[in-house]
Amino acid sequence: MNPNVLEIEDLQVSFFSDEGEARAVNKVRFAVPRGKVLALVGESGCGKSVTSYSVLRLIRKPGKITGGRILFHSADGSSVDLASLRENDPRLFDIRGNRIAMIFQEPMTALSPVHTIGNQLEEVLFTHGKPAKAEAKARVIEMLGRVGIPAPERRYAQYPFELSGGMRQRIVIAMAMLSSPELLIADEPTTALDVTIQAQVLALMQSLQRETGSSVLLITHDLAVVAQVADFVAVMYLGRIVEQGSVREIIKSPRHPYTHGLLESLPGLHGRRERLPSIRGTVPGLFDLPEGCPFHPRCDFAKKGLCDRGEPPPEQVTSDGRRLCCFRAEEMAELLKKRDGAETTA
Repeated sequence: MNPNVLEIEDLQVSFFSDEGEARAVNKVRFAVPRGKVLALVGESGCGKSVTSYSVLRLIRKPGKITGGRILFHSADGSSVDLASLRENDPRLFDIRGNRIAMIFQEPMTALSPVHTIGNQLEEVLFTHGKPAKAEAKARVIEMLGRVGIPAPERRYAQYPFELSGGMRQRIVIAMAMLSSPELLIADEPTTALDVTIQAQVLALMQSLQRETGSSVLLITHDLAVVAQVADFVAVMYLGRIVEQGSVREIIKSPRHPYTHGLLESLPGLHGRRERLPSIRGTVPGLFDLPEGCPFHPRCDFAKKGLCDRGEPPPEQVTSDGRRLCCFRAEEMAELLKKRDGAETTA
């Protein structure tokens, strides 16, 4: 059995308009290990959700997968390149929602307002099997109870608008977990929730993941969430993976200036300064990409004549095994260490 449930190799996704081609995902490479949680992090507009939607082939015109492979390795030993399948391929319908499930960012857009909770969850079972009506109802009610829904028999007959935001998020998680997927894609699953409910939802996802042994691709911009639930991290900027490694490596000792900036902006990690530090500037538009390293206009370590020329830096494996895309990859550990030491002294 392949140790990875998902392998993405040189994935490219573009959106076409009158202005030209906007490459939202640019030669992305990463793998989701079996039974582990990989967090894909970065600012809004960096291509995280487009990458996750590509896995399930949910990209619609004017978007298109223009290159690369999306390899799904099932527990039964079979493998398939999802990027190569046609939209009407029966293998895609068998995988989507069954072997790979998704928790969408906003429950109210993922749930139908005119169908009951029970009807919508039962549809998952009927799409991928032929259980009796009574059996399907029993399984739905059981899953509602497992995700912490009180009085699941009553909620079964209710509509989404009758439930709170936290309850709706639990419903979406229940829907995703009904078929016991091998891979769960969670797209910003706690963004619209308050801190207390957010913690409950994260604990629930961790519990279900350990219980079922499924793998998780977690899409988020919140590195505090990453530190809590992830095993591995891939940091994304302008459609490219700029750094990846174990959560311990990334949180404790980031090497890419962008990762370092994201971590510095977290409350509690900035020492005694009154104001939280932030990464200067904004993410450039896809039609206005800078030459060289895409991050160099916002980078405090950019070197003129090196970082602002030619093509973006390729992924490198440093002497200590760290994978990152930076022209100054071998120097960054020492440069960041000196800067952090100087700021602590100040």
